[in-house]
Amino acid sequence: MDKTAATSENTTAAAAAQPKKIDLGKAAIKEAIAKGKAIIKEGKSKADAAIAIFEALKDEEKEVVVAAFVQGATLTEKGAVTYWYNCRRKAKKAAKPA
Repeated sequence: MDKTAATSENTTAAAAAQPKKIDLGKAAIKEAIAKGKAIIKEGKSKADAAIAIFEALKDEEKEVVVAAFVQGATLTEKGAVTYWYNCRRKAKKAAKPA
């Protein structure tokens, strides 16, 4: 392997290791997070909060929705990804008959 190939591999690995900055400052995202926190405060489940957040942010990127789940539905990072897949699958299933 020459030095050029090694350098490009290291650069790619370093870029992948850095987390992508997610802007949770948009009004719609803040509103969805607040809605999720309110649902949790009412004593409802994390799943209920995640569904409400997903419905509000379904047009956003996966990373944004997952970050909103962590903030608004009090989920862990890994749990938030699982909830995102489940909410997406449920939304697709509901949209199919229409």
